[in-house]
Amino acid sequence: MSSVEEFRTEVRGWLRAHLTGGFAGLGGRGGPGREHEAFAERLAWERHMAAHGRTCLGWPVEHGGRGASAAEQIAFHEEYALADAPARVGHIGEQLLGPTLIDHGTEEQKRRFLPPIRAVEELWCQGYSEPGAGSDLGAVRTRATLRGGQWIVDGRKTWTSLAHASQWCFVLARTEPGSRRHTGLSCLLVPMDQPGVEVRPIVQPTGTSEFNEVFFDGARTDAAHVVGTPGDGWRIAMATLGHERGVSTLGRQVGFRRELEALAARARTNGALADPLIRDRLVQAWIGLETMRATALNPATAPSTAKLYRSRWRRDLGELAMDVCAAPSLLADGAHGDPYDLDDRQRLFLFSRADTIYAGSDEIRRNLIAERILGLPKEVRA
Repeated sequence: MSSVEEFRTEVRGWLRAHLTGGFAGLGGRGGPGREHEAFAERLAWERHMAAHGRTCLGWPVEHGGRGASAAEQIAFHEEYALADAPARVGHIGEQLLGPTLIDHGTEEQKRRFLPPIRAVEELWCQGYSEPGAGSDLGAVRTRATLRGGQWIVDGRKTWTSLAHASQWCFVLARTEPGSRRHTGLSCLLVPMDQPGVEVRPIVQPTGTSEFNEVFFDGARTDAAHVVGTPGDGWRIAMATLGHERGVSTLGRQVGFRRELEALAARARTNGALADPLIRDRLVQAWIGLETMRATALNPATAPSTAKLYRSRWRRDLGELAMDVCAAPSLLADGAHGDPYDLDDRQRLFLFSRADTIYAGSDEIRRNLIAERILGLPKEVRA
């Protein structure tokens, strides 16, 4: 048995032994469009994982990780999804900021911030997108001024996942007055619990509010809480986004496969499978999922290409779900006393509309592919 298979077996056994007792009822809870579900219990579960050395597996040993290889990390995320374990609450700190600090942070920053991330004692959110900027981070307007040993931050961020539950935010801000586009930006680590920060939930079509607007009005953070050097924020932001599209996406694909299998089963039971168009779309969805996995396992695959393919595949699956369920899919059944009580297929359809927007919109992805991979002329900007 290979070392990766041994690791996979170990992970599977640990999950089977520990997803019991008070954690047994957390199966499948949380995730996109459902982050409100059992949040406190999922946080307790993740801290339990941390106490047993099951968080931050890919981090170097000297920073509290296990130094797991990419293949071992893929095995972990796949087994975690196959065990129907609850959605993670500390993933933004563990998978985005933590690796960024390991690569680009100061020794002081690593000592201060990495241990609480690993122990799931401090949760993080990402302050990148803005009204009028969206996926175009070069249009960021949030500004920060260094004064009296502190950065003073003013601006507004949007689509900030889990900001309402986070203690810290890594914020992309313009720190050089008069700078434009990719120059003059800095990545700042800003505490959320202070008078100059206001979080306003954004109600989504699913009726839930895991995204937020965050207003910074004279918010403060220490001068030392800049990742890299002032003005180097674009490079740091791109490094963070590279981590965002890492091996954990393989675990998500296990969830995608379950959604597809459940939809195929529904088509068999309600007769929709007799429609040749529905049948063909289900087959195409299966082929697309296999293609997605093959490209994700290929280190040469461009992140922008993989993200574009993945988001469009899931959006199409959401539309297929509505067509399989036909007219009944248009009504919430209110079975649990909530007039807007959605089933899994309705939630899939509504939330998958966001898949082509968050973590870089499809339009931005196409530009990146055209300009940086195909070498086409750059888009003309006003």
